[in-house]
Amino acid sequence: MKIENIRKPKGASKAPKRVGRGAGSGWGKTAGRGHKGAKARSGATRRLGFEGGQMPLIRRLPKVGFTHIKKKVYQIINVENLNCFKKDSSVDKKAMKEARLIKRTDALVKILGDGKLSKSLSIMADAFSKSAKKKITDAGGKIGIAKK
Repeated sequence: MKIENIRKPKGASKAPKRVGRGAGSGWGKTAGRGHKGAKARSGATRRLGFEGGQMPLIRRLPKVGFTHIKKKVYQIINVENLNCFKKDSSVDKKAMKEARLIKRTDALVKILGDGKLSKSLSIMADAFSKSAKKKITDAGGKIGIAKK
């Protein structure tokens, strides 16, 4: 069997409505478009959110908030998730990606202090919380800030 031999099952597609084919068809003259107005014209489309000349909802609502252009977005890892690595191993972004703790190696990584670390590890990340630093050093590990 080849893909070009495959056919749709009977009744899978419906024939299009043939409009504008005379008065006897039931869809003659205005072809179901009504009289005049934007939707009666050929090629007429209205933009998303158009409300017929009324002030659109998106413009009626107040502006809220602010997004900083240089905002840093971190991939977050908790200290307890680092227990998956072997004792005294060096943990960097590449190792975190292989362990499926982060999705991208080119994005920033921040280590947070939730949970307990039971091994001494040498960790390289872009940022650490105070509690994460304390837990890593208390477990006998080392902290390194990754170079940008």
